[in-house]
Amino acid sequence: MRLKHPDLQPAAAPVRIRFDGAEIEALPGETIAAALAAADIVAVRRAVSIPLIGIYKIHDAGPVYVTPTFADARAVVQAGADIVAIQATMESTCAADRLSDMIGRIHAECGVPVMADVSTVHEGRGAAAAGADLIATTMAGYTPHSRQMMGPDLDLVRELTGAVEIPVVAEGRIGTPGEAAAALRAGAWAVVVGRAITMPEAITEWFVQAMAQAAASTGNRPASRSVP
Repeated sequence: MRLKHPDLQPAAAPVRIRFDGAEIEALPGETIAAALAAADIVAVRRAVSIPLIGIYKIHDAGPVYVTPTFADARAVVQAGADIVAIQATMESTCAADRLSDMIGRIHAECGVPVMADVSTVHEGRGAAAAGADLIATTMAGYTPHSRQMMGPDLDLVRELTGAVEIPVVAEGRIGTPGEAAAALRAGAWAVVVGRAITMPEAITEWFVQAMAQAAASTGNRPASRSVP
């Protein structure tokens, strides 16, 4: 569940937000946006009983943008997430909340497991040592020091399963059932599929790009017809 909201101002006083019968609170100094955007998780929690992995994704917030603070993690759990995913790349060492401290605090105060989103096997080892309960390949290809590729980094899945003793989750650019199955064969404990399911516009774009590439390679233009 990816949460987005432009209002990133900390609360000056406690703010309570009611949504679908649930109450979400932002305490002084916490991000109001995290509480507001958590309404998405509340809505999904009302609709399903299966476990939810929750994150708070802050665009244009610098190199650490996936649930970067404990306050964000707290809002996600308060909304109904069963697991909190946090960014655990090397950039996280510069974050205000140190990785090991943040994981420990989530365990102690929120009582939920933590999934560490990494981009390399070195980061995966570090996250496991910091106390993470699961390691995910979410950030692979999204950091300058990780392998850059169009599809999922299945080699990283294999490397992590051999490097850590906690479950490894394959996530990131998994666009087909075949890729999801390949991730399981590579050793993944579970697979997270994002925009291939949740973003019809992305699926349409993939078809358009593939057809344009085919047309360019053959010298033909895709057929078109007017719609009345």
